[in-house]
Amino acid sequence: MSSKRPIKVLIAKPGLDGHDRGAKVITMGLREAGMEVIYTGLRQTPEMIAKAALEEQPDVVALSCLSGAHRSLFPRVVDELRKRDMSNVLVIGGGIIPDEDAPDLQARGIKAVFGPGTSIKEIAEYIRENV
Repeated sequence: MSSKRPIKVLIAKPGLDGHDRGAKVITMGLREAGMEVIYTGLRQTPEMIAKAALEEQPDVVALSCLSGAHRSLFPRVVDELRKRDMSNVLVIGGGIIPDEDAPDLQARGIKAVFGPGTSIKEIAEYIRENV
């Protein structure tokens, strides 16, 4: 990645989860960390998220879920990105995700899972190290 442009992150809320305060906090925090961040808003389908990623060409797609649907929705987003030849995009997830679900998500293409209490600094460092 060229150091001439900031890392571009697309933050999305897949599914019917109507709680986005955490996603908005992460959006602002990553912007303050020098990244370009696009937040797609609530109630996005995996297809909508992949379409937005295709249009925006982010380095990272960050998914947030508090509804418990992460095990089905997060991998569907990865599948939709692959259909669009976007396998090179780093996909990370966060929200209320039980620790025991993280290995399955990682096996299905979610490179990192961040739970409640994770600092924005930790997320930003992970992104910088892995983009």
